[in-house]
Amino acid sequence: MSEQGQLELLISLSDQHCRLMSGNGCVFEADVSTALSGPGELKDSGCTPRGRHIIRACIGGNLAKNTVFVGRRPTEESYHAALAEQYPDRDWILTRILWLSGLEVGRNRLGNVDTMQRYIYIHGCPDDLPMGEPLSHGCVRMRNDDVVTLFNLVKPGTHVMISE
Repeated sequence: MSEQGQLELLISLSDQHCRLMSGNGCVFEADVSTALSGPGELKDSGCTPRGRHIIRACIGGNLAKNTVFVGRRPTEESYHAALAEQYPDRDWILTRILWLSGLEVGRNRLGNVDTMQRYIYIHGCPDDLPMGEPLSHGCVRMRNDDVVTLFNLVKPGTHVMISE
């Protein structure tokens, strides 16, 4: 744990849960959904990378809940059931994006294991998708209200630990 006042986000792959910790204890917690393919760091694996990370960028701060993102940019779309029916195989990235960058060279930074180059995010998803079970394509999915709350508590440089 960092010094008092510093925040660290702990993401448990086995529990499918995250906790934002400060020197005074837990500030926020929520269920998440990580990779259906399990833990792993390799590019194109569809796995959630483990180890020490930081939040590289916080994207979407003043946008409406259910804003749709493609390539980290908001589209003109807002997620709703009819849009989901129109694009049934789309991996929805909604509301906010916390883009992660690995800190451990050779494990989750640089080369074919680089978390940032793999575009691994913490992001919102359709609220009807299950939380608490691994179903994502590698990212850490959260309910939209939870990702907004977390987004408002963290900033670029916040430490993130993803563990089994």
